[in-house]
Amino acid sequence: MFIFLIREPRRGAAEDIQVAATPVSQPLRKVLRVPTFWWLVLAGLAFNFATYACNSFLVPMLQRYFLLPLQEAAVATGVIVGLTGLVGLTLGGWVADRIHQKYRNGRLLLAAVSMLVATLSTGYALHAGRVEIGVFVALFSLGWLFAYNFYTCVYTAIQDVIEPRLRATAMALYFAGLYLLGGGLGPIAVGLLSDHFSSAAMLAAGADEMSETSKGIGLHDALYLVPVALLLTMLALLKASRHFVADAQRMREGLADAAAEVVK
Repeated sequence: MFIFLIREPRRGAAEDIQVAATPVSQPLRKVLRVPTFWWLVLAGLAFNFATYACNSFLVPMLQRYFLLPLQEAAVATGVIVGLTGLVGLTLGGWVADRIHQKYRNGRLLLAAVSMLVATLSTGYALHAGRVEIGVFVALFSLGWLFAYNFYTCVYTAIQDVIEPRLRATAMALYFAGLYLLGGGLGPIAVGLLSDHFSSAAMLAAGADEMSETSKGIGLHDALYLVPVALLLTMLALLKASRHFVADAQRMREGLADAAAEVVK
């Protein structure tokens, strides 16, 4: 409903029209020479690894480890990764903008702190073992609520360090890396690790055949890759925040130089 209240901005209001119409030579090289962008790509790889692994295996883990019926497992997963998004994406964007007004690299620092909270919450939810399902859902939901700040902070940060003429190229590179590598590897890595841990649990139980209990333990333990990936996301965001101010300033100076060249 709220999207109907958003006003469409005037196109080209934030850029020089003449500069925007000027072609850029070697666009890929120019994008890849921005240090902040490199670190944000690495952060995105780790974050997509975590999100796709979680989205792929959270329902079967709740079924096997917590013994929930499919419908209840699906509802719990919807609360964890769905309901939190409605709140996190809306509130997180507002908070990120407020912090950015006070600190030039505030968005990325907020994203890094959010990843720390997400790491601790999801890690503790898994470490707690077979606690009450409500406790697990609450802890994991808290982590995912903060994790959604990745979207509200990182995508805007890319626009701040990449000039308007190169933003489509930058986002194409960014999403190619995120989904071909991060999104593709997450489910595969967790699946392979789940098979390994399930076999280990079966052997530890002295069983000859794989049981649902062993599968549940294996998948539960494999999902520790999620908080690990979130921690790596945090580290990459901290590195990006250290380069952000200089890269944003360099981008503005480059636009000024390009405008001067057009005038000449």
